[in-house]
Amino acid sequence: MTTPTPTVAVSDRLIPIDGGRLYVKDWTPETAGALPPILLFHDSLGSVDLWRSFPALLAARTGRRVVAYDRLGFGRSDPHPGRLAPGFVAAEARTVLPTLLDRLGIGAFVACGHSVGGGMAVETAAHLPARCRALVTIAAQAFVEDRTLEGIRVAKRDFQDPDQFARLVKYHGDRARWVLDAWTESWLSPAFADWSLDAALAKIRCPVLALHGDCDEYGSSDHPARIAAGRGTVRMLPDTGHIPHRECEDELVEAIGGFLSRV
Repeated sequence: MTTPTPTVAVSDRLIPIDGGRLYVKDWTPETAGALPPILLFHDSLGSVDLWRSFPALLAARTGRRVVAYDRLGFGRSDPHPGRLAPGFVAAEARTVLPTLLDRLGIGAFVACGHSVGGGMAVETAAHLPARCRALVTIAAQAFVEDRTLEGIRVAKRDFQDPDQFARLVKYHGDRARWVLDAWTESWLSPAFADWSLDAALAKIRCPVLALHGDCDEYGSSDHPARIAAGRGTVRMLPDTGHIPHRECEDELVEAIGGFLSRV
């Protein structure tokens, strides 16, 4: 007999933090109970809306509340006050997440991030070890790799096409140029060349699942291997590029759900 899919309640709000308000959306299944919620960190061009159907499906399949938010400057959050500093990945964990979690009434949680959001999830797990119960990275980068930089250079050229750029405007409005530059110019800057997650990874104490597409155009399998080394498991997703939650949503949700059921 097929298990009925639980009803998932959806809500959203703006949460004030230092520097502006963050747009936050919740998906809470009726079966959530006291399980630690899953906090989603979006990628460099991402937003809550660009997760599409993934959060609702993840909530239904895992029986956990799922929370996603737009970082300052992205999606429906307030504008970012300036340029991203080279340490922006770690800064998100140290300056934004403690306030955001407290204002959402979240104690223990699961950190789950896509691409650079995966790096932010790692930094958050390292910064809040007593509260982070598990860490999931999806197509995350752990260091600056030539493949990553070349992929960004190609994307930067592609976004010169007005039709391509219009896709960003759809989700980020008049801040689309800031969003694009925040990604390309941060990663391509010489000041970012030595960035890595190594220091944060050394502090991880929770179970780790590193998911990565075997056709990811922004990073080789060296990234999930470094993230999970001595800490957890790598799962390579076959015939998958950089956006698994769009390319193989069911397989991704199954992998995360199976991992969390064992935590």
